[in-house]
Amino acid sequence: MEKIKITFPDGSVKEFDKGITAFEVAKSISNRLADEALVTKINGVVRDLSTQINNDATFQIFTFDNPEGKHTYWHSTSHLMAHAVQSIYPEAKFGVGPAIDAGFYYDIEINSNLTDEDLVKIEKKMMEIASQKNPFKRTELSKNDAINFFKKKGDNYKLEILSELDDKAEVISIYDEGDFTDLCIGPHVPDTSKIKFVKLLTVSGSYWRGDEKNKQMQRIYGISFPKKKMLDDYLLFLEEAKKRDHRKVGKHLDLFSIHEEAGAGLIYWHPKGSRIRNTVETFWRKEHLKSGYDLLYSPHMGKSWLWETSGHLDFYKDSMYSPMSIDDQNYYVKPMNCPFHIMIYKTKLRSYRDLPLRWAELGTVYRYEKSGVLHGLLRVRGFTQDDAHIFCTKDQIEDEVIEVLRFSKFILYSFGFSDLKFFIATKPEDAVGEDSLWEKATSSLKNALARENVEYEIDEGGGAFYGPKIDIKIKDALNREWQLSTIQFDFNLPQRFDMKYIGEDGKEHQPYMVHRALLGSIERFMGILIEHYGGAFPTWLAPVQVAVLAVSQNFMEYAEQVRDVLAKNDIIAELDKRNEKIGYKIRDWEMQKVPYMLIVGEKEKESGTVSVRQHKLGDKGSLSLEEFISKIKIEIDNKLNHN
Repeated sequence: MEKIKITFPDGSVKEFDKGITAFEVAKSISNRLADEALVTKINGVVRDLSTQINNDATFQIFTFDNPEGKHTYWHSTSHLMAHAVQSIYPEAKFGVGPAIDAGFYYDIEINSNLTDEDLVKIEKKMMEIASQKNPFKRTELSKNDAINFFKKKGDNYKLEILSELDDKAEVISIYDEGDFTDLCIGPHVPDTSKIKFVKLLTVSGSYWRGDEKNKQMQRIYGISFPKKKMLDDYLLFLEEAKKRDHRKVGKHLDLFSIHEEAGAGLIYWHPKGSRIRNTVETFWRKEHLKSGYDLLYSPHMGKSWLWETSGHLDFYKDSMYSPMSIDDQNYYVKPMNCPFHIMIYKTKLRSYRDLPLRWAELGTVYRYEKSGVLHGLLRVRGFTQDDAHIFCTKDQIEDEVIEVLRFSKFILYSFGFSDLKFFIATKPEDAVGEDSLWEKATSSLKNALARENVEYEIDEGGGAFYGPKIDIKIKDALNREWQLSTIQFDFNLPQRFDMKYIGEDGKEHQPYMVHRALLGSIERFMGILIEHYGGAFPTWLAPVQVAVLAVSQNFMEYAEQVRDVLAKNDIIAELDKRNEKIGYKIRDWEMQKVPYMLIVGEKEKESGTVSVRQHKLGDKGSLSLEEFISKIKIEIDNKLNHN
């Protein structure tokens, strides 16, 4: 029997018979690994465990503990759910059913509106099918055969997907599981018995491909785990996440609103939300000025040639709003700030002595997002980027990237995010620029991270169309990851806009350019911030830092004096003038998550003191007003967080 060599992640090499399956390789290592194995990676490609290996290969096994294992588990569960839906609703037509960051969903067209009771019924059917131990069987076929198959099924959604596939380049595969067949590239778990514990979470309306012009479907979201404790823990996490949902908290604390009738995906900031935003932006501006940046303001729209030159109309048009015809010329509202900063750069000839130029702007941009993906503050159509562009020489680029890395960490730490992960995103398929430029740019980013002793992962193909980038992800209080800061290398725009500077040799040179955002966008960052703190902001960020409460109307004048002294010391204070019992007012302000309450009555008025209550911690005793102001100002200045 012909032998092949398989190389394992630890570098060890073993010989096996040609044609051995990935599952059999796992079993040769240990029965436990074979039992827990869900999917394999052969020569860098994630495949089913039933895959035969016919040549020398690198090999890796993934369980539910690995991201690849979770993704496969949840994708397989989405197929199992579709099978259950088909069993209960034979008329069902299926859109797409991917794994997502946590769980899965499937877009389905059926003749009735699903309820929570229906989800329970589908869950029960899923477990019934899972117990049958149906294998997931992959079959590859021609595009024509696939079209004929789904025509017989009458599934127009799959036919639309197939119509867009290349006739020759695409490998088309279907997966059979029991009497259910789906169009899918895979991979999948070996059989349905691997899927142990399932919870269907919600059902909502969705448009086919997120476009409101298409037919509305129903999207079922779910989660699954191999162990019951995992499911129980996740459901507890979901309850906490619901409590912290920025839309719910934002409404309760009166921070912002969205008015569909006036324009979807556009945010209206209320006074309290505006206070938080102003604090964030003031801190942002102050720290940028301290770090050697100059601040810019640029227009909200520009002529089409800007976006033709930048390449956005080639690579980004679907996310841009339609043009406006003004004086017989097309104008676009800006999706990015970069072309405007370049126009400022080109107002005069720059010297190497001028560089680096660090220009930052809180620039409001507009991007068309399909209505189906809009989500509170986290996915909007109009938002403010905390944008900056650095123009520098080749010799300065690594030092500039290092400074941005340090600056990013400082800013994120200041807002209470200390658990950071770093990624280098490499060249995507649809990109501009020669491979040699991409390689040099990517090396510069890797060198900068290495010099800072920062560990990172590679995000293959995740770069911008104009260059590679460093992305920084944070973890919030619920251990969820969010991508915030990004540092993007760009050799495209300096070429396209013919940017120059005069070097030390007296000749013209092209500057290097770095796009950089620390918070991503103010709107999205505010949504993350609200959920991270659950609305109980640290004092320096709180929209109301102190509530002043009089025990009765007899002491309202002294309460007003306290409020005025706080305001003169730049402390955001509100006076509660309601003619309500003090217990009621204390409970209400506690629900409003105000960091401090100052309660004043006869004793406080006579002694010139205040009775201090702290959110969640209750009564903290009496202090002179001067002592309290000194204490809270230290807390604000040092951005302390008691949560």
